[in-house]
Amino acid sequence: MPADLAVIGLGPLGLPLAQAAVAAGIPTVGYKTGPEPGSLSPAELRRMLSGGFRHAAGPAELGRVRTAVICAPAPRSADGGLDLSQVEMAAHILAPRLRPHTTVILESPVSPGTTEEFLRPLLEEGSGLRAGRDFHLAYSPSRVDPGNRDFTPAGTPKVIGGLTPACTESAATFYSRLTDKVVRARGLREAETVQLLETNYRHVNIALVNEMAVLCHDLGVDLWDVIRCAETKPFGFQAFRPGPGVGGHAVPQDLTGRSGRGLRMVELAQQVNSRMPRYVVQRAATLLNEHGKSARGARVLLLGVTYKPDLADQQGTPAQEIAVRLMELGAAVSYHDPHIPSWSVLDRPVPRADSLYEAAADADLTILLQQHRTYDLQGLSVKAQLLLDTRGATPTGAAHRL
Repeated sequence: MPADLAVIGLGPLGLPLAQAAVAAGIPTVGYKTGPEPGSLSPAELRRMLSGGFRHAAGPAELGRVRTAVICAPAPRSADGGLDLSQVEMAAHILAPRLRPHTTVILESPVSPGTTEEFLRPLLEEGSGLRAGRDFHLAYSPSRVDPGNRDFTPAGTPKVIGGLTPACTESAATFYSRLTDKVVRARGLREAETVQLLETNYRHVNIALVNEMAVLCHDLGVDLWDVIRCAETKPFGFQAFRPGPGVGGHAVPQDLTGRSGRGLRMVELAQQVNSRMPRYVVQRAATLLNEHGKSARGARVLLLGVTYKPDLADQQGTPAQEIAVRLMELGAAVSYHDPHIPSWSVLDRPVPRADSLYEAAADADLTILLQQHRTYDLQGLSVKAQLLLDTRGATPTGAAHRL
């Protein structure tokens, strides 16, 4: 059966889209742009395959679809910007096979202007076709929240902005098959800037509550109780919670260099959030010292090394930097994570604890970095010699909280 949709990039953005398309009855072909980790269970993959999903046997299959969605990752580059190499690769693969009347949609998290200034020339030069005349070109910010069971693709509004009104309508026709509500932006840049605003909103608010965590610790104030009370306000407040750092696939962008001013608040938020792993290690060293132990030679157990609970995704996880800094202080670091069977730091394997309770009882300090639902935090707080909870997940008074 010929595919109706090609999803180019089968990472954390592309796989959920392909999954939603298959569930909606759309024959879908997937094409990898790199070594993207899969996050589907064997049962989910079997359902997709039985529903009409298949991996492309070669690039030629991309030329037989009506809609192609590029979901290639765009991580932070060495210079602090975005690495668009996989988006570029996807464009080079698609362009020679692009047929007239095809709808091409970019979902990768990019800066405003990327679809028109970067992707469009690659597609036009490689295909000989003209965007807006021979094929449709649009942008739609991905709104995937891995592990969130409350908001499915069908129940999450989809924002769309096209190069022309006809491009917008073509993309809207496609997404209306997946979601109950389509929101039309004025154009490509508006849709791209929606993604920018949504991502930066998260990082700025996490930075604020991370600063509050440091301040409240210095003041002897229970921040978690403050948040509990504040979130009862029915307007003008949304609760965010602090943590050991910020991970995930959406990179905050301050747009320094793309405009005369940039986003100073986002730049500051990045500085605040990037300091959190160092602050966790400082708190750990202080706790050990207060209990008559030195960080050098201390046995430190890290619990949960993924960036999000109940997932195996380690993209941007602060656990890496925390482990490195602890090792630099001379600590003997081990870890436990039900989703990560093996873990390496600085190209060295980190010992994995088989028994959680035995490891916590043996460690001089246990640090909860991620609250996977399989963790019995009440029992853990009893077994651990010394417990630092960076997520506020343990019962009140059961551990030292961030």
